[in-house]
Amino acid sequence: MSSNGPAEPRRTLTLRDVSEASGVSEMTVSRVLRNRGDVSDSTRERVLEAAKRLGYVPNKIAGALASQRVNLVAVIIPSLSNLVFPEVLSGISEELEESGLQPVFGVTNYSAEREEAVLYEMLSWRPTGVIIAGLEHSDAARAMLQNAGIPIVEIMDVDGTPVDSVVGISHKRAGLEMARAIIGAGYRRIGFLGTKMPHDHRARKRLEGFEAGLAEAGIELADSEFYSGGSALLKGREMTEAILKRSPDLDFLYYSNDMIGAGGLLYCLDKGIDVPGKLGLAGFNGVDLLDGLPRKLATMDACRREIGRRAAQIISGHSDAGLIGGEHVELTPVLEPGDTIRQG
Repeated sequence: MSSNGPAEPRRTLTLRDVSEASGVSEMTVSRVLRNRGDVSDSTRERVLEAAKRLGYVPNKIAGALASQRVNLVAVIIPSLSNLVFPEVLSGISEELEESGLQPVFGVTNYSAEREEAVLYEMLSWRPTGVIIAGLEHSDAARAMLQNAGIPIVEIMDVDGTPVDSVVGISHKRAGLEMARAIIGAGYRRIGFLGTKMPHDHRARKRLEGFEAGLAEAGIELADSEFYSGGSALLKGREMTEAILKRSPDLDFLYYSNDMIGAGGLLYCLDKGIDVPGKLGLAGFNGVDLLDGLPRKLATMDACRREIGRRAAQIISGHSDAGLIGGEHVELTPVLEPGDTIRQG
């Protein structure tokens, strides 16, 4: 669905805004931001604090180009090792191919501070628009996005308040629907395994929705296993072994993503565990890797390529809604039961 949110006129912040906020001249602001000239420490601090609070980013395009924008679209994602994001990038690239716009990518490694730094650097080149993963940002990053004066599309997640446009799925609803499917298949002793918690806000929201779905049936999560590293098959094997040794009576394992879920499936098959009879398994994302496994892992398609395409359409002005800003696009992920959830 698409809906038009409240459209507020936005403009790019200028040196004058920082000058007024810090109480010093535009020339002094310029000297501080370019790190030139003799400026006292207290004045420098005041200017930098005002610039950060406002979300001001200096324009690196000098001379005749200073008032123009470049045909770049800043795309900021948390990871390239997670198989989800290359597919999002493919959707963006395909859609922008004929538009004359060129995507440039930045990676944050799920760090709010890193996101702030990448965003600052990218906005300083005055891109045509920004596509950024997630709705959670530092105050400084949010200020930069709100005052960039260009289309902003936050992607992957609709559970929250966007700066401008948003394209994604409800991760809380995805977790809720998975819980209902698992309960419906007769499983009762359920464990959750997740990586990058709590920095992966989308995985955290899926867990919240999942626990709410269990609560509907009067069930609590029986056990959980968390690891702060990345998503990998080996990690999934190790985490599955750890949780089953600690809680051998579990009858279902829900993984925060398909990669660790695939590792868990391989571990269970190695150990001769009856899947899905004795132990059911499910992941999330619907990555193509699952097609090559001995058994198809239950999962939920995260609509990632479509999210990339729809976000790029909004940035390039080709959206079906014909809106300029404030567009809300919520896609619906589909549960794929595979071979690892008991069928009725």
